[in-house]
Amino acid sequence: MPYARLNDKMSVAPQITPEDLPDLVAKGFKAVVCNRPDNEVPPELSSQALEAACEGAGIAFYNNPLAPGGLTPEAVAGQAQVITATDGAILAYCASGTRSAILWAFATAAQGDENAENIVNALDNAGYSLPGIAPQLEQFAAQSR
Repeated sequence: MPYARLNDKMSVAPQITPEDLPDLVAKGFKAVVCNRPDNEVPPELSSQALEAACEGAGIAFYNNPLAPGGLTPEAVAGQAQVITATDGAILAYCASGTRSAILWAFATAAQGDENAENIVNALDNAGYSLPGIAPQLEQFAAQSR
């Protein structure tokens, strides 16, 4: 299954399935974050179905859905909380990985772990080119402190 690594702790991917979990566990992922609302997926890919599959595979599951265009401070805080609470690699998924990458970018900026330039470079290197995001990250980081 394809995924893009943002840093040592966080990777993002398009929609995953329960069948992907053995591979994720084998690759050392400790947690999965669902950033996709259930109304976008069939029942077999709902957050409840993936949570049950993760539980069976021995991997932590977090549900932090983000509707397209619905970035909120609460969603960013939820993503930051997962990053802080998880000891090990995390895979966040949505439809294409973009919403998950954006949530990581804002959570990382808010935590002060990286500056906006480094975050944008990590996004670019992972295949998520968001050229206008740096000023927004800087503003969000300033408001978060």
